[in-house]
Amino acid sequence: MIDDAIRVLAGDCTVIAEADDRSEYRGRVTTIVKPDNTVLVHDIDGYQPVAWLTRADSVSSDRAGDFTLVAKKDTQTLRIAAHEQDGFAHYPASAAGTPVGTCQNENCDGELVRSKGVHCVDCGTRYGIPTDATIKDDQSYCDCGLPRMRVERGLAFDVCLDRNCESLDEAVREAFDREWDCPESNCDGDLRILRRGGLIAGCEHYPECDTGFAMPAGVVDGECGCGLPTFETHGGTRCLDATCDRAVARHVEAASDD
Repeated sequence: MIDDAIRVLAGDCTVIAEADDRSEYRGRVTTIVKPDNTVLVHDIDGYQPVAWLTRADSVSSDRAGDFTLVAKKDTQTLRIAAHEQDGFAHYPASAAGTPVGTCQNENCDGELVRSKGVHCVDCGTRYGIPTDATIKDDQSYCDCGLPRMRVERGLAFDVCLDRNCESLDEAVREAFDREWDCPESNCDGDLRILRRGGLIAGCEHYPECDTGFAMPAGVVDGECGCGLPTFETHGGTRCLDATCDRAVARHVEAASDD
């Protein structure tokens, strides 16, 4: 189980790494055990660890007398035994990221940082946000005190980091729910804005009609030859239906007319 702490062990140690072969080292080293159970053993030379084990299945340690540590993953084993212990410490840790604001939880004024979402470095509160979201840097804050983010899903929406305060889903639904017809020839349904893992435009007659399209990260800029909308994205113009090539064909034809 991952805990939010980094363990540091230092001393005169014997380090034994066993996998397809066996390697043994002796020296004054510092061992770092990261929260994901990655073990790194560093000596004085260079930046590369003397030995390491990435995301071990288990890490056990014994501090009776001088410390010992054993990390295992599949057929790999890393053993560290201290002959003389210089130190053992257990430090709280969090992901590091770009500062974006101040935590608004009661009795907490910790820094909010962006790193695989947004989280507070003090209390650990986390906000899941789309990977393409831009945190606004113009001092634009929600009434709750949190910064706003800009997300493009058909339009550019400015909403709160906290979806319980302002919902991106609701904003997209208000703008595009039933805006487009289901493209299936034998279906008279409308496309509804739904969350199915991510935001999709899916037929209202599901499961009889299972037509559905992920909402692209972009802004609606026209209509595709198939009748669905086109989106201007970072990768260029594309149809709501990612498998449709008529948006590209329409773009090429328009360019050739110039």
